[in-house]
Amino acid sequence: MSTSPALQGSLLDDGGQIGLAPLAVRRTILGQGAWLDVQHGWLTGADELFALLANEVPWRGERRQMYDRTVDVPRLLAWYGEEDELPHPILTEARAALTEHYEHEPFRTAGLCYYRDGRDSVAWHGDRIGRGATEDTMVAILSIGAPRPLLLRPRGGGHTIRTAAGHGALLVMGGSCQRTWEHAVPKTAKPVGPRISIQFRLRGVR
Repeated sequence: MSTSPALQGSLLDDGGQIGLAPLAVRRTILGQGAWLDVQHGWLTGADELFALLANEVPWRGERRQMYDRTVDVPRLLAWYGEEDELPHPILTEARAALTEHYEHEPFRTAGLCYYRDGRDSVAWHGDRIGRGATEDTMVAILSIGAPRPLLLRPRGGGHTIRTAAGHGALLVMGGSCQRTWEHAVPKTAKPVGPRISIQFRLRGVR
């Protein structure tokens, strides 16, 4: 499947060497037992990694039932289970670094989403399939490509928190966040470049 990326490089990216900076996240307490950690520029060489993943990952489109019709999911997807080799060694390194930093059970899986332009999006939701419905958990999101806003709000509505996610940014949603908060990447009519997000999850969390 052709994705035809047209990414405008970031002036903040080093333009070459793919690597990880030391983890130094900044935490925001969201309330109701939920928290959000953010570190911009955790991944260096993010534009180069974007180009590699955009062209080499076996992206797939999906369709889903919505009311009385079947529609295209507005983004491309890829999934890597516990036994699967990730599409670039830096993602294996990132997963291990996150596990070590949070001193929790290991991050196991990686789901990738490709947002090709402003028409691609993900609606308000929490990762509540499996353990996330009843237990505190974590979802770590590494974003490469053009920044898109990741929105968070209390489940059912309320004040919205807006965080830019792109060019190597790391966001980790933890505690009760998947049960008590929702997150979304909204559509936009503004001209935006493509973005890829890599979501690292614990076993049994979707």
